[in-house]
Amino acid sequence: MMRRRWLVASATLAAAFVSGCTEQRSHAQAVYLLVDTSGTYAQEVDKAQLIVNYLLGTLQSGDSLAVARVESRSFSEKDIIAKATFDGRPTQANAQKRVFRDQIAAFTKTARGSAYTDITGGLLQGAMFLNETGAGKKTILIFSDMQEELDKVTIRSVPIDLRNIRVVAVNVVKLKTDNIDPRRYMGRLEEWQKRVESAGASEWHVINDIEHLDQLLKASG
Repeated sequence: MMRRRWLVASATLAAAFVSGCTEQRSHAQAVYLLVDTSGTYAQEVDKAQLIVNYLLGTLQSGDSLAVARVESRSFSEKDIIAKATFDGRPTQANAQKRVFRDQIAAFTKTARGSAYTDITGGLLQGAMFLNETGAGKKTILIFSDMQEELDKVTIRSVPIDLRNIRVVAVNVVKLKTDNIDPRRYMGRLEEWQKRVESAGASEWHVINDIEHLDQLLKASG
C-alpha cells in the first residue's frame, strides 16, 4: 500500500515537472539569425552586430539565440557561428551573452564573400534548430538582399516546414538591377513571401529599420 502511494506521488511529481517544463518552453522565445555572406552583401555583415547586440539585450533566461552564415551551401551545423540558451541565473546568462557577442564580433571581422547564396538551405537548418528548442515563439531573421543564387549541383527543390515560425527579412538592400527596374526588388520579395507562407510560416515581414524590428519583437514578447 505504501509502495503504491509512493509510486502515485512520484508519478504526480514527474507529471508536474514535465508540465512545468512544457509551460516554461511555451513562454520561451527562440531566434535564428541568418547572415548573408555572399557577393557584395558581405560588405553589410558588420551591421549584423547591431542586430545581435539588440537581441542579446532583449532575450531573457530560457530564450535561445543562434546566428548562422548564408553562403554557397548553408544546410549545415557548421554554418552556425554561435548559439546559446540563456541560463536562469543572471550572472551565467550575462557571461553567455558576452561570449556570444565576442564570437559574432570575430565573425564580422573575418567574414569573406562566398560565390553563391543558399538562403533555402539556411531556412531548412534554422527551422530544425528552432523546433528543437521547444520554444513557443520562434523567429527566423534573414539579414540578406534575398537574392538566392545556387550552383548547378546544389538541390534545394525540397519541402520546407516553417509551421509556427515567423520569418523576417532584415536590411534587404537594393541591387543595382533593382535601381534600374524596381519591379525586380518587389518581385523578389513577393516570391519569398509566397514561398515562406506556402511552407506554413505564421508571419512574413520585411524590415529595413532596426527600430521597427524592436517593435515587432516586443509586440510578440
